[in-house]
Amino acid sequence: MPTSAHPQQQRLLHGLDALGLDPALATPLLAYLDLLQRWNRTYNLTAIRDPDAMVVLHLLDSLAMAAHVGGLRTLADLGTGPGLPGIPLAITHPQLQVALVESNGKKARFLREAVRTLGLGNARVLEARAEAVAEPGAFEAITARALATLPDILAVGGHLLAADGQLLAMKGTRPDQEIAALPAGWRLLSVEALSVPGLGAERHLVRVGRANAPA
Repeated sequence: MPTSAHPQQQRLLHGLDALGLDPALATPLLAYLDLLQRWNRTYNLTAIRDPDAMVVLHLLDSLAMAAHVGGLRTLADLGTGPGLPGIPLAITHPQLQVALVESNGKKARFLREAVRTLGLGNARVLEARAEAVAEPGAFEAITARALATLPDILAVGGHLLAADGQLLAMKGTRPDQEIAALPAGWRLLSVEALSVPGLGAERHLVRVGRANAPA
C-alpha cells in the first residue's frame, strides 16, 4: 500500500483538491496506480509509463468526470483497457455499480486482480466485446475514454442503455464532426469542457441520449 512518502502523492493530492474530491481517495488511487505499474512491466497494459504522467493522464483525467456521475447507480465502461475511467470512478463513488467491459484477455486479468486487491465490491469485469454484452437496458450510463467515435460507441454499446440512459463520452477537442454524424434515434444533450489538473490539453464530456427520451 502507498505510504505518506509515495512519490506521486503530492501531485495527486493537488489534483484531488482542484477537482473538489476527498484527499482520502489518494490512498486507494495510488494503490491502483502501483498495481498498474507492476503489471505494466510485464503485460504492457498502457503506453504511458512515467508515474507522474500516469497520475495526470490516467487518474486525474478519469476523475475530471467524477462530478458528472455522482447521481448515477449503474455505469458500463466500454473498452476500459486497464480500468480507465471505470476504476477511478468506482473508487470515488462507492454507490456506483461499474461494469468494466474489456475483451483483451491480459487486460481483463489485470482488471479482475485490481478489483480483488482494491476490494471494489461495486465493480465487476465483463471480458467481452461491448456488442456481445447481453445486458440490454441495464445501465443508466455508458462511457468510453478512448474507444472510437460517438457513432461507433453507440453502435456497439447503445443497446446497454436504459430508455433514458446517456452516453458520457470523454473526448479531447470538441468532436463536432462526430456530433454531426450521430445516428438516427440519438441526440446531443450537452458538451461540457472538463478541466484536468496538470494537463494543458482540451478535454470535453459529450452527453448523448435517445431522441425520444425526456430532456
